[in-house]
Amino acid sequence: MKYFTILVTIVALGLIVYNARMLDFDNLFEGQSIVALITIFASLCAIALLQILRLSKRVDNKLKGRD
Repeated sequence: MKYFTILVTIVALGLIVYNARMLDFDNLFEGQSIVALITIFASLCAIALLQILRLSKRVDNKLKGRD
């Protein structure tokens, strides 16, 4: 599970970088820029959810006495 969350986090970071390059700051809420903004926001949400999952697994392992 640890490697899966790391892999998906890296992919999400790659999507953020790729879509940040596609932003047109003159027309930020039109055309391809809005799609890039939505994808950046979705990637940030995915990263947050994966970090919550990793933290909850770590707490679960501590409560069960495993390391």
